[in-house]
Amino acid sequence: MKKLFLLFLGGFLALNLNAQSINDAVRYSTENILGTARYRGVGGAFGALGGDLSALNNNPAGSSIFTVTQASATFGLTAYDNQTYYFDGITTTDDNDVDLNQAGVVYVVPTNGRIGKLALGFNYDKTANYNDTFVAAGRSNNSIDGYFLNFAQGTPLSLLKTQSGESIDDLYQYLGENESFGAQQAFLGFQGFVIDPVVDDDDNTQYVSNVGTGSFDQEYNHFSRGYSSKASFNISAQVSPYIYLGANLNVHVIDYRKQTILFEDNNNGGQVTSLRFENNLDVLGNGFSAQLGGIFQVAPDFRVGATYDTPTWYTISEELTQSLVTDGANGTQNISPNVVNVYEDYDLRTPGKITGSASYVFSNIGFLSFDYSYQDFGSIKFKPDDDPYFASLNEDMSNTLKAVSTYKLGGEYKARNWAFRAGYRFQESPYEDEYALGNLTGYSLGVGYTFGNSRLDFAYDRATQERNPSLYDNNYTNTTFIDTINSAFLLTYSLNL
Repeated sequence: MKKLFLLFLGGFLALNLNAQSINDAVRYSTENILGTARYRGVGGAFGALGGDLSALNNNPAGSSIFTVTQASATFGLTAYDNQTYYFDGITTTDDNDVDLNQAGVVYVVPTNGRIGKLALGFNYDKTANYNDTFVAAGRSNNSIDGYFLNFAQGTPLSLLKTQSGESIDDLYQYLGENESFGAQQAFLGFQGFVIDPVVDDDDNTQYVSNVGTGSFDQEYNHFSRGYSSKASFNISAQVSPYIYLGANLNVHVIDYRKQTILFEDNNNGGQVTSLRFENNLDVLGNGFSAQLGGIFQVAPDFRVGATYDTPTWYTISEELTQSLVTDGANGTQNISPNVVNVYEDYDLRTPGKITGSASYVFSNIGFLSFDYSYQDFGSIKFKPDDDPYFASLNEDMSNTLKAVSTYKLGGEYKARNWAFRAGYRFQESPYEDEYALGNLTGYSLGVGYTFGNSRLDFAYDRATQERNPSLYDNNYTNTTFIDTINSAFLLTYSLNL
């Protein structure tokens, strides 16, 4: 397959209308640490506690709470259940996946007495699971023809016709290199007979649909796979009997792959009676961030914590392939360019975050802990800032997205070698209009057992969220309502070294 490198020409970014959107920015900015079973068992409320590898993501000062060197690894079974409503149709999809969610080690460094304790740590955590499948099937009054018409209006007909000796692949590639992503969509619609020019003249720039008006049986299939992760390099110290300070340098990775396929059928008497429109998007990104945190022992049994997370600065690359197959009065048209659109890398800055924490430790029998985080999603930025498309998108995000508060509450009770845990978390929607994406509510339970120098922990976590995604990031306005339940079963083995 040919690889077509689409570069930004003179700051004109119409090529990327499909590649970057507000939904993408939210996806790559949202972290849901999968973490250790102990961490998840108390809902992630570990900011003022420390003493857990995944707790370093809440507060880097937590590594100096460890009394001995410790390593841990976590395997998790993550599952989702989507109930999808699309006009008169209801479908259910579910799936699960087993993976390594966490691995890390904290080394407690012997000191000469100038400081109470010094710790060095490394921890790897999955921060998001992008595995997701849903099927939106129902009868709509809106054809996908509007998607192609929107891109076609204003495009000269001469650009959409193959010339003598020119193939479908050649012209699709030419349009990507010299015109825009929008011109490529107009080309697919024209060559598939979904749209026609108002006047059969090379200078024509106005188009009409060949799809008859009425109702349309549609089935939209969404398949996505991938993850985001964070590898943290940690240092912390107990600088006084009551104060612990720490810092993380973090390396982030995004691996996201999405396939969408729309099937549409109608009996409305137009030239096109059925079609299949497929898009395949591959996204790879890497980034970095830092964290600063402190834990303060206010009283023998009471601690407070504070953490600042810098924004994460990502560099992201994307590739896209497309195909359109139509049937109707003109027979079967298969427009499947053997071309990979490779977009120029772009930058994304996710929002920073501040977290305040408090915990009460009941001697040796357990604890209660609470975390509050604040993160302004309206500050997300695509870069470069001086690009017209990114400038417009950033302005849209500042109006569409808002600041988010996250609340976590958890507790642990110990009985001899056993530990029993429970947690609750609530995260507000980052959208001003919560219909696009609802609040997230989660509950968790956990249990642990200590075997001398090692410990085995198990946790179950369940979270619910409603969402209403657009099928396409364009003027095609159809959306689908999805009620999602995410579940996780986690098993962690920890060993004192």
